[in-house]
Amino acid sequence: MSRTQHSKQVNSLEGTGLEDTVVRIYRCATVVKGGRRFSFAALVVVGDRKGRVGIGYGKAREVPSAVEKGRKIAAKSLKTIKLKGGTLPHHALGTSGASRVVMVPASPGTGVIAGASVRAVLELAGVHDLLTKSYGSRNPKNLVRATFEALTGLYSAEDVEELRGVKLAS
Repeated sequence: MSRTQHSKQVNSLEGTGLEDTVVRIYRCATVVKGGRRFSFAALVVVGDRKGRVGIGYGKAREVPSAVEKGRKIAAKSLKTIKLKGGTLPHHALGTSGASRVVMVPASPGTGVIAGASVRAVLELAGVHDLLTKSYGSRNPKNLVRATFEALTGLYSAEDVEELRGVKLAS
C-alpha cells in the first residue's frame, strides 16, 4: 500500500460487534550508526455502524503492532454519536490544527459525499446520507480528528429542548 492510498479493508474486532479500518500508515526513519531505523504509526478508526465511533493512533517498530495498538486506543476512545435516521440532526463544523470539516445533513439516498479520511469515520459511525467539505490542511490525522470532534458535538432535538427549557415545534 502506497503512502497516499487508504485501506479499503474493514476488519471485525472479535465478539464486540465493532469494525475497524486503517486510514493511513506513516513511516518514520531515524539515522543511527548502523544505518536507518524505521518505525511505523497507524491511524485507525473503529465503529459499530450504529452510532458509536472512535479514533486511535498507534506507533510501533512494525506495521501490524502499530495497527493493533491503534485499534486498542480507538476502542477505548469510543463515543456515541447522535444521529437522525441515516444523517445528522443539524449542520456541524469540526476543526483540528489547520483543517476544518463542514458537514451538512442530506436527504435519504444522497450517500456520503466525502473524501477518504472523512468517509472512514462517517461510515463506521453509521452515517448514510451526508454532504461534507474540508477546508485548509488535507492532513489525514487532522481531518479524522476534525470529523470526530464535529460528530461528538452534535445535539439532538431533545437535548436542545432540555438545555433551553422550551418545547420545539416538529
